[in-house]
Amino acid sequence: MMKKLVIAVAATLTLGATPALAQTKPVLGPNGFGGLKLGMSLKQARATGRITKKIDGGADGCSGWDLKKYPTGKNSVGLYISPKMGVAAFFAPKAAKTPEGVAIGTAKSQLDKIYPRIKQDTHGFWVTTVPGNKKAYYSFTVQHGKVTDYGIALKEQDCFN
Repeated sequence: MMKKLVIAVAATLTLGATPALAQTKPVLGPNGFGGLKLGMSLKQARATGRITKKIDGGADGCSGWDLKKYPTGKNSVGLYISPKMGVAAFFAPKAAKTPEGVAIGTAKSQLDKIYPRIKQDTHGFWVTTVPGNKKAYYSFTVQHGKVTDYGIALKEQDCFN
């Protein structure tokens, strides 16, 4: 019996992760990330106990936050919260993936297959409507043929352009 178990474990390690292991990566989209949802008010987001403030937005501006479980570097944030729109955008930590399986390191050719309607915007980002959430879009940075950064945002967000 032990020999069969060792062979099964070796086969799993050789062939790739099992579905249970593959699902351990946190998922960004279609409606949010890390227990927070796009459009959630600042009060609701704070009540989750999952965020920490990094940038004060003032009375009318968007504030920058991190998810406690996924802190970002000194000059970045994990999400923006708008006083008008609520949670407006999330930026993917390195460990995250979209529900369709896109993650940092995904090849641009694969991105095109997964999101056939993806287009490059005027800023050079690759954008597409989020499957399952027509009010949001994904934005991908691609360098040297691979995704290097990405996020999800409300189409009507007022934090950045």
